[in-house]
Amino acid sequence: MAIFDVLINYGLPFIVILSILVFVHELGHYAAARWNGVRVEVFSIGFGPEIKGWNDRRGTRWKISCIPMGGYVKMYGEEDADENDGDVPAKSEADSKESFREKTVLQRFSIVFAGPLANFLFAIAVMALLFSVVGRPIPEAGIGYIAPDSSAEKAGFKIGDRILSVDGVDIRWFEDLKREVSARPGIETSFKVVRNGSVTNIVAVMERAEEVGEKGNVVTVGRLGVGPDPAQIGHVRLGPVAALGVSVDRSFQMTWQILSYLGGVVNGTQSADELGGPIRIAQMSGEMAQAGLFSLTFFMAILSLNLALINLFPIPMLDGGHLVFLIAEGLRGRPVTPRIQEYSFRFGLILVLLVLVFATWNDLGEINLFN
Repeated sequence: MAIFDVLINYGLPFIVILSILVFVHELGHYAAARWNGVRVEVFSIGFGPEIKGWNDRRGTRWKISCIPMGGYVKMYGEEDADENDGDVPAKSEADSKESFREKTVLQRFSIVFAGPLANFLFAIAVMALLFSVVGRPIPEAGIGYIAPDSSAEKAGFKIGDRILSVDGVDIRWFEDLKREVSARPGIETSFKVVRNGSVTNIVAVMERAEEVGEKGNVVTVGRLGVGPDPAQIGHVRLGPVAALGVSVDRSFQMTWQILSYLGGVVNGTQSADELGGPIRIAQMSGEMAQAGLFSLTFFMAILSLNLALINLFPIPMLDGGHLVFLIAEGLRGRPVTPRIQEYSFRFGLILVLLVLVFATWNDLGEINLFN
């Protein structure tokens, strides 16, 4: 029974999210291929034997396969690109026009790049929709962290407290709390606080701290020594244009954070312990599903960004590796030799498997399997 519960609560959300993101990714390849006149033979969600499938009027086989850990789009003439010219059977003029291999470097580049691009645009669209329909998540004036020996600790604040006002000024958001506290360096300040359903008053003297102001000058500000409570989150609805702008900004911020972290792992300034694999993603998918539809959908948008970035890494077997070969072909005026491609793909496969094994090892340690 416990195993069944794990599969339903964690495995099912993971498979649903992954299938949606894979569909979006492959749909990007498919749409770009059709736009450039390439015949698409197979569109598969999952690998292995087919569970269910159908053919559309263009001859594309759409199918769901039994291993739900990815997917692929098979284009006519795509495999020919790995063959020597003399080994490729002659094609009719009609077939050549629909062959992936016969398209220009720029057209093939756009088809390969369209997959990651679709995931990136999907993340922006999903977040924009959430911000406009449900609202942008903003921390309320709740306390989730208290710094040791801080003004808050000395005054008697507790984790979980919700601050209603500062010296009679009503506040709701944590940003409001920061603004009011910053304006009172070294001043005795009265707080109205909700704790366990009851309202109480707490008096604290703000610490004095110096920081660089907006004009580059050093200013003295007040500090309470608290951090926001992740359990106390409110939502503010945005208009469609504002929601789209915030979504684009948030997407680029998260992309930069991901790249900065990975760069830190490479140069040794960041620990690789945070790298997670399928087990951790499944665990987080279940947790987000239990937290609600908003959390699950937002998590899916974040995963979509991750999927886009991972696929753009210049590693053979990934879209980024294909893009590198296409760039080389454009610069050289001829394709990279099949032998180089073959060895590169072998190296890429080994590298991807090693990263997957390492990430899975981290996952197993995270769930305390070795204890």
